[in-house]
Amino acid sequence: MHAEGWYRDAYNVHTDRWFSDGSPTSLVRDAGQESHDPPPNEPFTGPLVESDSVGTSNTDDLRRADSDEGPFDPHAESDAAWDSFGETTGGD
Repeated sequence: MHAEGWYRDAYNVHTDRWFSDGSPTSLVRDAGQESHDPPPNEPFTGPLVESDSVGTSNTDDLRRADSDEGPFDPHAESDAAWDSFGETTGGD
């Protein structure tokens, strides 16, 4: 299995960097604040170290494109988002 989640930034530019399927992404975190900064064009060296810092966002709602959760339904996702705010949708 490839690295998936927050790891110490292997480039030592930020505190943490999100890795997906073993590859560094542009999602970074410093002092609990998330932002985007593309990884350098050079390969990183050394072992990956899992981050022990706590972030500001909950990543439980992230889905991989190759997940077995079924097809993405934008209407269901939109309804769920409106429901979380106590609103109702205008209908389709």
